[in-house]
Amino acid sequence: MTDLRRLQDLPGIDDLELKALMKPRLADPDQRHDHPEVDAATLAGFGITQDQAEEAELPSDWPSELMNLHRRSPAELVEAFAAHGWDVTDRKRKPLRVLPLMALPLALALRGVAGSLPFVAEPDHKETDWGSNLAAEAARFRKR
Repeated sequence: MTDLRRLQDLPGIDDLELKALMKPRLADPDQRHDHPEVDAATLAGFGITQDQAEEAELPSDWPSELMNLHRRSPAELVEAFAAHGWDVTDRKRKPLRVLPLMALPLALALRGVAGSLPFVAEPDHKETDWGSNLAAEAARFRKR
């Protein structure tokens, strides 16, 4: 299985999760207009605000597991995003408190409908020993 990208690693999400731990109302989607840090986190992580995400028109080929994200339970959201290569849980494997707020912007950015995902460089590859094999082959060739 491939490694999943972690939502919590995106800019601003971990800080917002900590604030939601201290003030649970922060993670309430109905209270998001009272907390400008929610829009700041979605803007930093996905390049769109919550209002822009809600206004985006979904394409006709939108996956069924990403439909009606606001009505899905956190466990269903975890499964849906895991199927698309994203880990939306915390370090204790529980769904993030801010997941209901981040689900739509993440889904839109993931599918390329609105916003974008931050660039992540590919992991460094181990050095191979092809150079030493090449040197050994050259030495054998010279002996012939």
